Amino acid sequence: MKNVLIVVDMQNDFIDMALGTAEALKTVDPVVCLIKDETYDTVIATMDTHGEDYMDTYEGKHLPVIHCVKDTKGWQINEKVRAALEERNALVIEKPTFGSEKLIELLKEEKPESLTFCGLCTDICVISNALMARAALNGTPMCVYRNACAGVTPAKHEAALEVMASCQIEIR
Repeated sequence: MKNVLIVVDMQNDFIDMALGTAEALKTVDPVVCLIKDETYDTVIATMDTHGEDYMDTYEGKHLPVIHCVKDTKGWQINEKVRAALEERNALVIEKPTFGSEKLIELLKEEKPESLTFCGLCTDICVISNALMARAALNGTPMCVYRNACAGVTPAKHEAALEVMASCQIEIR
């Protein structure tokens, strides 16, 4: 694993269903282009994954919008993104919360030369995974593509990009 692309939560509920936004919809084509870019040796995708008890969880009590319940249409990865991931034989990791400990364990084992992040939502799951990776793989070059991410709002997207830049994650 040398140059790794991390595709965060490109699921229907974040794009055009329960929590979707116009900005999120605009990320689909840029994300597909990144996935198809052969300069990435490895592509890993994460999937926000909740159960029927979502509203009883800590997250559900603070974000009371049912989303990404396993095996629902909203939980599934966007069709265009899924096709591109399948072409690249991407590894897909389900995660029950914002950041993925499983992703970080895998990256620590593989010691990538660089990491690139894209996906949804910039201000929640993208930043969580990027900062977890920064802490675990200090010294590894990392970047985030601004046009291949969207936040809950445009202002939160920009704020998250600023924070990541402050933590030495390049914004492209």
